Amino acid sequence: QVQLVESGGGLVQAGGSLRLSCAASGRTFSNYAMGWFRQAPGNEREFVATVNWWSGGSTNYAESVKGRFTISRDNGKNTVYLQMNSLKPEDTDVYYCAAGLGAAAKMTEPYDYEYWGQGTQVTVSS
Repeated sequence: QVQLVESGGGLVQAGGSLRLSCAASGRTFSNYAMGWFRQAPGNEREFVATVNWWSGGSTNYAESVKGRFTISRDNGKNTVYLQMNSLKPEDTDVYYCAAGLGAAAKMTEPYDYEYWGQGTQVTVSS
């Protein structure tokens, strides 16, 4: 089992920034690719970003966040981050981190991941 706990969500004005963190415990964190997804009520869970299992590993982003969001991980701290800049009202969602085994570049669907956090709310006001 891998337990994931997100933090760092909140309310921010459009154009602002937030940094989400996801702390992992349980099985060896460094074995897992890590992803961020987001979901609004009534919508499907949407891929945001993913990073391969090693610190500084290769990354993959949804087109809607490329150039604005950065995913990174620190295996020494068992933590993955999502730095979100130039936020837009349409970025408002609950953000979830997830852990799965595989190549991050191919892991863009929720079913690619085994473990999920409880989510953290991000609200961007216009």
